[in-house]
Amino acid sequence: MFARVMSFGVSGLQGYAVGVEVDTSGGLPQFAIVGLPDSAVKESSERVRSAVKNLKYPWPASRITVNLSPADVRKTGPVYDLPIFLGILAAEGTLPAPGPRQAFVGELSLDGTLRPVAGVLPMALAAGRCGVQELFVPAENAEEAAAVEGLTVYAAHTAREVAAHLTGEVPLSPTLRAAYTPDGEWHGPDFADVRGQEEARRALEVAAAGGHNILLVGPPGTGKSMLAKRLPGILPPMSYEESLETTAIYSVAGLLPGGGLMKARPFRSPHHTTSATALSGGGSIPRPGEVSLAHNGVLFLDELPEFSREALEALRQPLEDRAVTVSRVHGSASYPCRFMLAAAMNPCKCGYLGHPTHPCSCTPAMIDQYRHRISGPLLDRIDLHIGVQPVEYDALAAETGGEPTADIRARVVEARRIQAERYAGLGVRCNADLPGNLLRRYCRMDTGAEQLLRGAFEKLGYSARAYDRILRVARTIADLAHSKIITAAHLSEVLQYRSMDRKAGR
Repeated sequence: MFARVMSFGVSGLQGYAVGVEVDTSGGLPQFAIVGLPDSAVKESSERVRSAVKNLKYPWPASRITVNLSPADVRKTGPVYDLPIFLGILAAEGTLPAPGPRQAFVGELSLDGTLRPVAGVLPMALAAGRCGVQELFVPAENAEEAAAVEGLTVYAAHTAREVAAHLTGEVPLSPTLRAAYTPDGEWHGPDFADVRGQEEARRALEVAAAGGHNILLVGPPGTGKSMLAKRLPGILPPMSYEESLETTAIYSVAGLLPGGGLMKARPFRSPHHTTSATALSGGGSIPRPGEVSLAHNGVLFLDELPEFSREALEALRQPLEDRAVTVSRVHGSASYPCRFMLAAAMNPCKCGYLGHPTHPCSCTPAMIDQYRHRISGPLLDRIDLHIGVQPVEYDALAAETGGEPTADIRARVVEARRIQAERYAGLGVRCNADLPGNLLRRYCRMDTGAEQLLRGAFEKLGYSARAYDRILRVARTIADLAHSKIITAAHLSEVLQYRSMDRKAGR
């Protein structure tokens, strides 16, 4: 006897349909799973066998063959436990065969309890594209799957609940799809707690308004990490499309906090011992790395020169292309990685170069060696280089801090609104994403700005990439000032934010 149950798998961030075909026939009892299953899929046989018996269903005393089609695509994970369970019972006539518009995903415990699985959102999106009308998932995954429009999602705690629904004994209730409302309030650390550091605060506002990368350089204890951790709070709320993209990545990685869509922008801060593979993604079966987990958010690299050269150079291509492709023996996967890079470093090995009271103990050779850990091409991809100096005592002892996060965020949101209107229909979300062929159209300068940039370019020897990034940042400063033309004042501020170029003698 034969039964077919629809299910789904995930390759990279893309879901795809998987047909779970079950055949029971005469012969010695045997359970075989074919169709390029990995170890977790092969172990399904033991989980399903125990679940069937513990739920008091008859186990067929026959040869059971399960085929996962398409057979030339590798299947991974325990997601096929539930459809295999239903397929066996349907092949034996214990349950009615599910319809072609019904799909099932879920891992089984030995007692028949359904456990959550990774990658449900990409599977649900693929189900919607394939014309599936009803998707049955573990209860913990229901809110995530229900975010897909046009799909009826049923949440079940046990495999028996799914079986009772199919027989009509106890129908399950559909999971309601909650309307998406952006998170308009920041609950993290506030900029009001920061004392002093007006230049760094302004630079972070510019970076957030245009989606630019930023590097904070200063002695230990000046607040570089504290400032960076407040950066997500001044970014605009995520749109529905951004939330879907980010949630899909975390779903595939098995790191989704809670059940529904993510509304807070991610903030990733890996340790400096992190490998290049962990940053860019990879593994024997490709998985998203830190650059993808920071998609639509912030990737903060503290102690930047302490990262390995291999890890830092692995950032160059994702920073430029906003996507990373990981190729391995078992296949390749592409992940988006449109993130803001925020980095912090000391000015030298001992950390006190330029400190007003603490002398530096480094030789010029040591300083050069320390700074050269960051390559020129990587530095070119960082738009703002900000010097962070120690805070004066009076500022530290003040009863009130600086401007609160909510006020800064309001200006950033307004600047992003201006950019969204200007780039409508171009697929450009912010100034940092503006392609080179559109720079001359949208980054028009007055005569004074043109002369200033020419002089800086000739004196410091900027690269073509740095030139483009300077124009993008100038466009952002002009947006914050509600100016349609980039003026010399806007450009002067940008050039102040390129301190590493000056120190490198470029």
